[in-house]
Amino acid sequence: MPEPSGSLPLSGFIAINHAGIPVGAELHGSDGYDTLTSLIGGPLDAHLPVSRRPKSESRKKDFDQSEAALAKIYESFEFDVLWSKLSEVLSRMKNDPGAAQILLPLIESMMVISQNVATTDPETSSTAGDVRPPHSRSSTQGGPKSPRTAMEDNFFAFTEKHRKILNIMVRQNPSLMSGSFALLVRNPKVLDFDNKKNYFTQQLHKGRRDHYTPLSLSVRRNSVFEDSFRYFSRKTGPEVKHGKLNVRFTNEEGIDAGGVTREWFQVLARAMFNPDYALFQPCAADRTTYQPNRMSYVNPDHLSFFKFVGRIIGKAIYDGRLLDAYFTRSFYKHILGKPVDYRDLESIDPEYFKSLEWMLSNDITDILDLTFSVDDEEFGETKVVDLKPNGTSISVTEANKQEYVRLVTEQRLTKSIKSQIDAFLGGFNEIIPSDLIRIFSEQELELLISGLPDIDVDAWKNNTELHGYSSGDAVVQWWWRAVRSFDQTEKAKLLQFITGTSKVPLEGFAHLQGVQGTQRFNIHKAYGADRLPAAHTCFNQLDLPQYESYEKLRSSLLLAMNEGGEGFGFA
Repeated sequence: MPEPSGSLPLSGFIAINHAGIPVGAELHGSDGYDTLTSLIGGPLDAHLPVSRRPKSESRKKDFDQSEAALAKIYESFEFDVLWSKLSEVLSRMKNDPGAAQILLPLIESMMVISQNVATTDPETSSTAGDVRPPHSRSSTQGGPKSPRTAMEDNFFAFTEKHRKILNIMVRQNPSLMSGSFALLVRNPKVLDFDNKKNYFTQQLHKGRRDHYTPLSLSVRRNSVFEDSFRYFSRKTGPEVKHGKLNVRFTNEEGIDAGGVTREWFQVLARAMFNPDYALFQPCAADRTTYQPNRMSYVNPDHLSFFKFVGRIIGKAIYDGRLLDAYFTRSFYKHILGKPVDYRDLESIDPEYFKSLEWMLSNDITDILDLTFSVDDEEFGETKVVDLKPNGTSISVTEANKQEYVRLVTEQRLTKSIKSQIDAFLGGFNEIIPSDLIRIFSEQELELLISGLPDIDVDAWKNNTELHGYSSGDAVVQWWWRAVRSFDQTEKAKLLQFITGTSKVPLEGFAHLQGVQGTQRFNIHKAYGADRLPAAHTCFNQLDLPQYESYEKLRSSLLLAMNEGGEGFGFA
């Protein structure tokens, strides 16, 4: 294949200095891999990360010496040049994934090198919440984070630019994620949902499994929650995780070949939202997603029940069962250990969210008379809760209003239900490791638990209201063209972006729910073609700018529905 004039030939792909290594090492196919490995001194995957260093003292000295020598070689590499030239060549092949496979050995080499050079403590180098390393231990409260290294910046930029072809490679060869491409979990947002799910399932079920007796339970149909709770309360986490379910409904015939267990999960999913248990309350914006009830303590067994619910949802994920159970975005974030944001309040309390948004958008000097405290009302009694020490004596001003919004959101979405979340996670993480589940976004977690919806685009279109646009406008036609071009996962994420959930009502799009009841999907004309589309989930409303081309509309829409916000959680 002839090279474009003015471009650097592939033979100049490697540029190394400081160590007396000649610039312009030949890198063609497997020969390039051999060249690079010879420079390092052995197979790349032989250089283990610090966490896998040999424990034996007799080998430790030799290993440390090898590690120091390897580090010296790494320091001699101009990694930005390596990443840049690899990216340049890969860009030429973006429309020919087959040809790009030629570069797979080089890509693997750079991935392995990056894994060894990258910081040994992922928590200290994390940035935005949606790219937190999945193996970090706890959620963040928005404290200071160390900046990424230059190597990490190069890695993130490369993987984001070439996410499409990297996903094709992983899809064609899933074992890459357990080997040289394992570093991709450091930037999980570049992985498509199906590749994440395959990796997640493989990691979840890998390793030797001890034999566990089947989970044989008999439940009364009208007491599924209580009977199941009592049965599982006598089982350990590993027993629940690994035991094969065998369910029977009392006084009903039938051998469980899978269908009875499927029905049991469905009945149990409905029961966990039964208001008689006071565990969850429906979201004000749509009445179909649920949030832990901060007053669940009226049920003396509420924390034990929350742990049980966490176990059941974890077991469903482990066994590959889908649940008709949809939660708020903030609750999914807590499961993932991700920070929440004041925008997550929109689905729970739309009016309160609008007041906070107004506060952030306007100068509040001499307008609002607020302190760093909130009134908490329970059963007719009101108590004042300080958002920070001596909060009732600290006025909210234009200078500190952002801190106020952060703290009041923390109080509403985190602190007020912390014991419930802790109990739920206590059961959930017995089945699903916290570090593994974090490769998913909150939108993807919903799809993992509840499955991909069957979205009828024609039915969606026929139940759409337009404001400021007409059906013949180019932007509206481009919109539906973009929707039809999306795959099943992208359509689900788009619906989540607009309505807050991927769930389609059984009666169809004509019965979408909003804060005021039935509320059809509606598109409003927005101004500023340089702005992203915006959604108001409590009204199923999309503010769509008048873009100048289909390509601009589609790319802006993808960016808007995939971008994540950052706020705070609890440690």
